[in-house]
Amino acid sequence: MSNNTYVIKQLSIFSENKPGKLAHVAKVFQEAGVNMLSFSIAEAEGFGVIRALVDDPKVGFSALNDKGIHVAYTDVIAVRMRNQPGGLYEVASKLAEASINIEYSYAFAGCHQATLILRVDDIDTAIDVIQKSGAHVLTAEELLLPGLSE
Repeated sequence: MSNNTYVIKQLSIFSENKPGKLAHVAKVFQEAGVNMLSFSIAEAEGFGVIRALVDDPKVGFSALNDKGIHVAYTDVIAVRMRNQPGGLYEVASKLAEASINIEYSYAFAGCHQATLILRVDDIDTAIDVIQKSGAHVLTAEELLLPGLSE
């Protein structure tokens, strides 16, 4: 399988850090019929970046763009890891050993498994390193997110 199969399109949404901005983005997605599956928010000096995985990135991107909201695609990968002490270490240490920088990450978890979303400085090498370590890099389909890898 090509490494491109594992690249997931995340929406990076840029906004002022003010009350109601997240609600506005959520409303745009609602009106467009786009489901926000996971997100994180980072802030700096009065501005924020909402990093979102959505079920239809193309529709989500267009809907935000049409409302004048600055949005960009960002390539990320998703790694299935154990949801117990040491699960994150198993992935992060392999990337560190290969001198791959984790620019940012966020995660979501269920009962026994967790999914780690990673933005790294060398996505192809990261995919290879993670797979060789025995960890599972997910495709968009495995995340049950149709359209994220297109």
